[in-house]
Amino acid sequence: MTSFENLLSPSRIGSLEVPNRVLLAPMGTEMCTPDGRSTEQEAAYYAARAAGGTGIVMSGITAVQSDTEPITAGLARIDTDGHIPGIARIAQRVHEEGSLFALQLTAGLGRNINTVQPGTVPVSASDNTWFADASIRCRPLTLDEIAVIVRRFGEAAVRARAAGVDMIDLHGHTGYLLDQFLSPVWNRRTDAYGGSVENRVRLTAEIVAAIRQNAPGLPISFRLSVHHHFEGGRTPADSLDIARELEKAGIDLIIADEGSYEAMDYVFPPYYLGDACMADAATVLKDVVAIPVAAVGNLRPQDGERLLAQGKADFIAIGRGLIADPDLVNKLRAGRPQDVRPCIRCNASCTGNAFFGKALECAVNPAAGHELELGPVLSLRRKHVVVIGGGPGGMEAARAAALCGHRVDLYDQGAQLGGVLLPAATPDFKRELRSMITWWEGQLADLDVTVHTGVTITPGCPELAGADEIIVATGSVPLRPRAIEGLDDPAVIDVLAFHQGTPVGHRVLVAGGGLSGADAALELARDGHEVTLVEAADEVARDMLMVNRVTLLRDLAQAGVTVLTGHRITKIAGGEAIAECSDGRVTLHADTVISAFGLLPARTLLEQLSPDLRVHPVGDCVQPAKVGEAVRSGYDAALALG
Repeated sequence: MTSFENLLSPSRIGSLEVPNRVLLAPMGTEMCTPDGRSTEQEAAYYAARAAGGTGIVMSGITAVQSDTEPITAGLARIDTDGHIPGIARIAQRVHEEGSLFALQLTAGLGRNINTVQPGTVPVSASDNTWFADASIRCRPLTLDEIAVIVRRFGEAAVRARAAGVDMIDLHGHTGYLLDQFLSPVWNRRTDAYGGSVENRVRLTAEIVAAIRQNAPGLPISFRLSVHHHFEGGRTPADSLDIARELEKAGIDLIIADEGSYEAMDYVFPPYYLGDACMADAATVLKDVVAIPVAAVGNLRPQDGERLLAQGKADFIAIGRGLIADPDLVNKLRAGRPQDVRPCIRCNASCTGNAFFGKALECAVNPAAGHELELGPVLSLRRKHVVVIGGGPGGMEAARAAALCGHRVDLYDQGAQLGGVLLPAATPDFKRELRSMITWWEGQLADLDVTVHTGVTITPGCPELAGADEIIVATGSVPLRPRAIEGLDDPAVIDVLAFHQGTPVGHRVLVAGGGLSGADAALELARDGHEVTLVEAADEVARDMLMVNRVTLLRDLAQAGVTVLTGHRITKIAGGEAIAECSDGRVTLHADTVISAFGLLPARTLLEQLSPDLRVHPVGDCVQPAKVGEAVRSGYDAALALG
């Protein structure tokens, strides 16, 4: 078993003594007031990660100025003294839990800003196109405006120091304003802030000097995108000289990541990108700078330990993994890595919520973002709770009910727990879903939940006798549209059957371009099958989070999947499928047709149970949805049992 001795060992950043090598990577929480003041809720969120043993808790972006661009409502701010108390509250709570607090400061979004005030255009290093509308060009910042930005960082440093902040991180990556100055693709200036690497780093260097002058001794880190992943963007080779200049400027730590708005999936890497997908970014910088370098990007604890042991990084920055399990470090220190709740990298409730201005949550950790609210507490009366269904909703309901002190029996008709996660987790790129099932199984065993597999529960069966509360989590069943002829053809199998091991031919037609169908198509193509993905709508995976969908579409194309949108299948027979499209009727040939038309609630048992029983439906049997909704409903139902 990995000892995690490197991950848990103390280190230094500048003059700062750090208790271990784990950093909470900066991620926005969307928990501020509309005018950017931190709240008790946000302080509780950060404090929970500190209490879990994280070495440095880093905030999301905090705006230092509104002189050159408006500050989005709800974005954290430190541009007035009135914003100091909220930040001081976070620092105090983090310190009380034995951790350090770093505040990430941003110069602004520049060409990446979502909206601008009427009659204005975004600002940037040069007259770049606005990302939101390429027909509009940005206005280059003037020398006077650059001087104001530098001064605002100095003022923010004074406030940060007054708030008790231990370190400042500069928001310099993925094409935001500071990055627009660093990168030739966006910086075409001919003055002192453009041209040479030294000139392009000048704005950052002046900001560092202003922070040093106003908050002497406070370490400064910089988040640098080593690879932009788009044509004309920065490559790792280009980043080496920038890293050297950052070190000369006085940066104490570089957090090395990748991506840009042009390659958004690297900004928030989904499960398709795999483990440690940006580790090379840290490795290349380690060869050219003497200051510490932090790795980030889909890092599991074992990935971080390996990188540290190999000398490829000095610190490990974990964002979503610490949202999923704030106690990650403490569990490693206690020798219980199996108890670390995995992050499934779905982006649904962390990044996804942020896109819609909603407070951060987590698909697998219902307590994330709700740390101020009452969690599982021992019930005044120990009840016998029967949970029917071992999918994500049922497993979470059983876990939470047991945490409340109830005696829990969990029944599932399958041979093992997992429900819909079992077939969904078969692709290698979704292996964290398998880890999630293993985690639940371990937690249920530790909590003495009695698990019964291979048992079908029926109304009036003895297993329900004496149950005080019944949680029904029977999940969903495949949708089989009646309008399509031939779904009973021997060549047709359901997508769940495919994942469960039913053999398929070389030529496969996947009927239904939702997430399950698209992922099945990708898995098949990577295994060497000739795959056609057919979807009636005008796009595949249309309800998928945009940053995940970017990778999926790219991977489908690279794997050679033929994608036909706007095609409605009407008939399947004898190795052929008939589809209607705008050009008329087409015939598609396949050895196997996989039906992936969606799901319906499995409500039969729920409707048959006596109304005299105390029944609580959760998950897909109420309404098929994503994993996070099932987990949340199971958790909430268990806590409401009393």
